[in-house]
Amino acid sequence: MILLAQSAEQIANPWFFLKEVNASLNALATILIVLGFIAIKQGKEGLHKRLMLSAASVSALFLVSYLTYHAHIGSVGYTGEGAKRLVYFVILISHIILAAAQMPMIILVIVWGLQDKRERHRRLAKITLPIWLYVSVTGVVVYLMLYG
Repeated sequence: MILLAQSAEQIANPWFFLKEVNASLNALATILIVLGFIAIKQGKEGLHKRLMLSAASVSALFLVSYLTYHAHIGSVGYTGEGAKRLVYFVILISHIILAAAQMPMIILVIVWGLQDKRERHRRLAKITLPIWLYVSVTGVVVYLMLYG
């Protein structure tokens, strides 16, 4: 089990609960993305649209919650050692880089989808989907490694 040294100040901080909210939002986004992918593969465009817009909304809500959490809590250090530490930082660094890259991609995919620019939408969605899934899943993994 990974132990995280938490100060009494962190535990008493009313914003500390957001760490669970953040992990939950990432998990929910993952589910919505997968369901949206399944819907489009089944030809259910309306359902796909609603699910993917929901996934984008949940991801945006996550970003607000994440920024609020870190504005009030600050940075939380990883206390694992050895190979676990290396794995954690590889996941974290790739997560951060891809999280930054995905934002404009998601926005473009949504805009092109709403504008019915199907070919552009499909081409970028094929790249965006796995990145978005990776970022959502690794967000939960990072949470579990830090707090689990």
